[in-house]
Amino acid sequence: MIYNLEERTAKFGENVIKLCQTVQITEITKAIVNQLIRSATSVGANYMEANQSSSNKDFRNKIKIAQKEANESKHWLRMLAIAYPIKIQECRVLWKEAHELTLILASISRKCQAK
Repeated sequence: MIYNLEERTAKFGENVIKLCQTVQITEITKAIVNQLIRSATSVGANYMEANQSSSNKDFRNKIKIAQKEANESKHWLRMLAIAYPIKIQECRVLWKEAHELTLILASISRKCQAK
């Protein structure tokens, strides 16, 4: 288990890219893959931006965006599993990671609001 959240969010994006590179592109999968890559790679990008934020408000905002992108990734992974069932197991593993990231980022967000 990776506990460095910056590394973990980056690995999540990388693993989604690797999965998407193995998907046969059709009219349906093209749209799903595009959206999935955008949301999955945005998790780490927004987390990194949060770590370089200039204020607590900016930090909270970027963490919330990262949380939303992780949650959105779960949706696209579910859609990909239906559109390309040969990759259902890989989608399930990545969905679980997206879910864990969503929970972690939501916890960080709640702690920021409590301060």
